[in-house]
Order: sequence, then structure tokens, then C-alpha cells
Amino acid sequence: MANEASPCPCDIGHRLEYGGMGHEVQVEHIRAYVTRPRADTGKAIIVVQDIFGWKLPNTWYMADLIAGNGYTTIVPDFFVGKEPWNPSWEMKTFPEWLKSRDARKVDKEVEAVLRYLTQQCGAQRVGIVGFCWGGTVVHHVMTKYPQIRAGVSLYGIVKDSEDVYDLKNPTLFIFAENDFVISLEQFLCTSGLFADPEVEGTLQG
Repeated sequence: MANEASPCPCDIGHRLEYGGMGHEVQVEHIRAYVTRPRADTGKAIIVVQDIFGWKLPNTWYMADLIAGNGYTTIVPDFFVGKEPWNPSWEMKTFPEWLKSRDARKVDKEVEAVLRYLTQQCGAQRVGIVGFCWGGTVVHHVMTKYPQIRAGVSLYGIVKDSEDVYDLKNPTLFIFAENDFVISLEQFLCTSGLFADPEVEGTLQG
């Protein structure tokens, strides 16, 4: 993801040709992709999309890998039917596109997904992982929902807000060592997050 001063989206990279092992479901007002493990473990992971949307095959592939380790996985449409970013669009339109897809205005969707996981999937423990835009969602969610037991934010920007350090449960932040859109200064500004031994931070190359 980008920093707030330079909101340039990531490259879509190699788009997998992958059909998925799960299936699409309706979760209240949103669609989602769900994969169940071979045996019920009572554990679930919410997988949050990047700017390229919930149907990106790469994201479904990651969800299926997690499911193979014993977790019910769900990839909700956190854009709620709005178009994902298309890499063929002009970059100057990105800030306007992003305005209607605020990563910190997803509470209604998160709560619908939590109800689905507990009531329909029997989940007793829930975690969350997000990529890029989804990494910012993870940070927001981990400051609001103590019932989500752990979070992983992969290269999501850290928003400047009063509750930025108020994480409810262990959260792992992963940033790239050499990243021209997430600066070292932005990573260092998260240092306050790591004062609590329950919260982990890592700098990955």
C-alpha cells in the first residue's frame, strides 16, 4: 500500500489462473468467498483483500492455503459491490477512487462476518490477515474488536489517529525493508505499538 502523502497503489503483479477450492456465499449485505477445512477446528481467519478486490484469484489462493492448515477462511467483499482498482486506470484518479473505500469504515461488514463465522461456521476463535489496503483494515479492526484474537497486517499503512496504539490483541505488522511507498519513517512511527510484549513488529526484506 502507499503512504498517506503518496497514495500510489501496488502493482497487481502476476495474476494467478486459479479457480479456488471454496465457494461464494451471501453474508447479510455482502458477498464472500469461504473455504472450510477438512475437519472442524472451531478456528477461523478473515482474509482482507487488497485494492484489487475480493475476487482476485491470488487472494483466494492464500485463503485456501490457510484453510489447508485447519482454519475456516472467509474473504469478504469489503468494497460492498464497488469496483476494485483496475491497473489500467490513470493513477491521477486513484485518490478519488479511494475516498469511497475507507479502510476504517468497515465495521458493519466486520460485524456481519463475525456473526456468520460464529453462527454458521461454529467459529470459537477468529483471527484476521490483510494485504495492502487490507493491512490497514486489520490495524483498524484490531483496535476495536477484542473478540478477534490475533491480526496480521502485511504492508498496510499506519494511519495517524488517537487510537492507533490501542490494540486489543496480538498484532503482527510486516513491512518490506526496501519499499519506496512505505518509508522507514512510517515504520518507525509504529514503535509505540511494540512497547507491549503482546504486540509484535517485524521488518522483513
